[in-house]
Amino acid sequence: MTATKKAAPCWNVYVLRCADDSLYTGIATDVNRRLDEHRHSDRGAKYLRGRGPLALVFCSAADDRSHASRLEKKIKQLPKLKKEALLRTPARFRRLLADW
Repeated sequence: MTATKKAAPCWNVYVLRCADDSLYTGIATDVNRRLDEHRHSDRGAKYLRGRGPLALVFCSAADDRSHASRLEKKIKQLPKLKKEALLRTPARFRRLLADW
């Protein structure tokens, strides 16, 4: 008898743009589910309440949860102008993330 091993979840780092033009960065295994939680549930981030509509402007896969958390922290530390410049060139943003 063989035990089935569950596949590790695929973690993602994502950036949302709020109606007030602010940016929110988060991580999730299912970005669409998490976006729905932000929009319609008490499980969404408090920062996003009252800031809708929300738009997903960037999403990139990470190696694991630890890597996703590190990427999230680094993105959150960037000045908004740097984030905006990277969002205009998603390929460059992904290359930068790969270097982290």
